[in-house]
Amino acid sequence: MGEALFREHGKQVAALCWRPSSKRASGLEVLLITSLNSKRWILPKGWAEPELTPAENAAREAFEEAGVTGRIDPQPIGTYHYLKDRKDGGGTPCAVEVFVLAVTKQLDDWPEKQARQIAWLPLEQATAQVSELGLRQVLKDFGKRNAPQKTQRAG
Repeated sequence: MGEALFREHGKQVAALCWRPSSKRASGLEVLLITSLNSKRWILPKGWAEPELTPAENAAREAFEEAGVTGRIDPQPIGTYHYLKDRKDGGGTPCAVEVFVLAVTKQLDDWPEKQARQIAWLPLEQATAQVSELGLRQVLKDFGKRNAPQKTQRAG
C-alpha cells in the first residue's frame, strides 16, 4: 500500500516510552504493550483528541494504556503506517506519529491495566517483537540517535 493511501485515512499518535537501564548494553529499555484485540506488541497509541497537542495526546495514551508518565518530546521522532483492524473484518489505513517519552514514573494502577500486558525490553528485543515494519524502523532510528557514545583514545 502506498503512503498516499494512508494519508487519506486515520491519523494516530504513539509514545515511544524509554527509561535508563544500567543492565542493558544500550543503556536503556523500551516499553511495549499488547494491543487489545490481536495481543501483538505495540507502542501505546491512539486517536488524537483535538484539545491536546499531538505530543500531549501521545503522553495521554502512555498513561492510559501503560501507566507511565514522564517528559514528552514535542517533536515526533518519526511516522509509521499500519492497517488497523475493524470490527467488520476490514481494515483502516493509519499513519502514526511517534513521540519520545522519557519515563519518570511507573504507576501501580492505570485505566487499561487489566486489558493489556506491558514489557520493558532492551531496544533490540523490542524492535524484534513488533510486527509493523515501519515501527521497527522508528525504533532502529531511535537506537541510532541514543547509542552510547564511544570514547576515542588519543594517540
